[in-house]
Amino acid sequence: MKTTDNNTTQTELECQAAAFRRLVSHLQNRTDVQNIDLMNLAGFCRNCLSGWYQDAAEEKEISLSKEEAREIIYGMPYSEWKKNYQTENNPDST
Repeated sequence: MKTTDNNTTQTELECQAAAFRRLVSHLQNRTDVQNIDLMNLAGFCRNCLSGWYQDAAEEKEISLSKEEAREIIYGMPYSEWKKNYQTENNPDST
């Protein structure tokens, strides 16, 4: 699926979008995995991903707040996720 130039084909975009949706769904379902654990193991967390999403929207001149981007990634308001899933002994440091 590689292109010969710097242009991304529609099929590549669709595959990238599908992989992104699957990653987001996986992270939403794995509420047992804390952001600090993701940061320690992978070098990014849900908050990083929401920031990247917000950056991508900004590049397309779409206004998206930090909280709106987080809600897209977390599948709920961030404050709700923290209340329901963030553990006290492993605080989210991002």
